[in-house]
Amino acid sequence: MSELITRLSKLDSCAVSDALDKLGLKGSVTGIHRYTTEQRIAGRVLTVKLDRAEGRSNTKHLCTQAIEAANPGDVIVVEQSTGLDAASWGGNLAIGAKMRGVSGVIVEGPARDIDDCRKLDFPVFARSHTARTARGRIVEVATNEPITVGDVTVTPGDYVVADGSAVVFVAQNEIARVLDTAEAIVEREEAMAQSLRDGTPISKVMGASYETMLKK
Repeated sequence: MSELITRLSKLDSCAVSDALDKLGLKGSVTGIHRYTTEQRIAGRVLTVKLDRAEGRSNTKHLCTQAIEAANPGDVIVVEQSTGLDAASWGGNLAIGAKMRGVSGVIVEGPARDIDDCRKLDFPVFARSHTARTARGRIVEVATNEPITVGDVTVTPGDYVVADGSAVVFVAQNEIARVLDTAEAIVEREEAMAQSLRDGTPISKVMGASYETMLKK
């Protein structure tokens, strides 16, 4: 695991989102749920883009190319924003991804086989869940090309952290300063938490300086 990913994995989505705010960057996506584990995931992004089939068929099962291209610790991110109720991820894909060492999957759209993925202890984050197959409904149109998750453009090689609060992406050319900023925020908030445990009134700990700590 690279030093950057090691540092990112120690931060929660809130700290990274706060760092993005302080730096004037986008990257936070809400409304994608953690369905199968309690794990936080962090890593480099591989992308998959899906679209309506409209008479087309897959030459390979969707997402398999990304799984075979993945390095241990990578996170697969899938865009299925067609509006169709059709799964973009399932149990056999999760087995293949786990065997490859993939840290988890994030789906802008529905996933299925949630119970199977839970038994496998494979992290699945998705916009929703369904039982409906992708067959005849959606096809893969691109692997490792830019996609959109929420209102964020995600490029292969970007970084992501996802937990129970949100999914947060960081552009690869911004990761160093985002990590530095997030770590400083965490250090300050840990000091505030200790002050509360020591009996300092909360109105004093979370005063005016707290409200302005993310100003650029």
